[in-house]
Amino acid sequence: MKSLFSVLATVMLFVSCAQSQTGNVQIPVGSKKAGKNEAVATFAEGCFWHAEIVFQSLVGVRDAVSGYAGGTDEDPTYEKVSGGNTGHAESVNVYYDPSVISYETLVAAFFASMDPTTVNRQGNDAGTEYRSIAFYRNEKEKKIIEAAIAKINASKKYRSAVVTEVKPFTAFYPAEDYHQEYIKFHPENGYVQHVSIPDYLEFRKNFKGPYKP
Repeated sequence: MKSLFSVLATVMLFVSCAQSQTGNVQIPVGSKKAGKNEAVATFAEGCFWHAEIVFQSLVGVRDAVSGYAGGTDEDPTYEKVSGGNTGHAESVNVYYDPSVISYETLVAAFFASMDPTTVNRQGNDAGTEYRSIAFYRNEKEKKIIEAAIAKINASKKYRSAVVTEVKPFTAFYPAEDYHQEYIKFHPENGYVQHVSIPDYLEFRKNFKGPYKP
């Protein structure tokens, strides 16, 4: 989604996570009603608009909030993060019920919804803010992530090895309000139509779920 504003300025060129019709695709949205005994998982996989609908489509996930994580700036903004100097990556905080969906399933969905072998890039979105990161909150989560990476590498699915960073979670900063549920509220956006939605449909084709109705 690099350069939402530059994309608008260049008349809807398909450059990155920022800019044709969602058609009949049902876009999953989060629920602001907090559930009991919720857990939180944090992932970065390129454009956070895409990551939101990936995780919100899964049974057991209440919400995925777009934001910034992985860097040192304690007051990140979209403009600052896009500049590549904050150390942050576009990320999502995933609020889920571990009695319904496991952390292992979330990690599997994470790796299934992107290319984990591209350094500082997902599709046309290039820069450190689009790097792939799996954040862990304890050693159990770290081992689950590392096991998933080892499995992918052993499968030879990709020509290159996984470059996803495995980092301890430190802080998450929610993105600006206009980024939240962006795909749902901006179906006319060229990037949404030609990148976000096709990527989401490809994810659903390749990952077994469980999906919300």
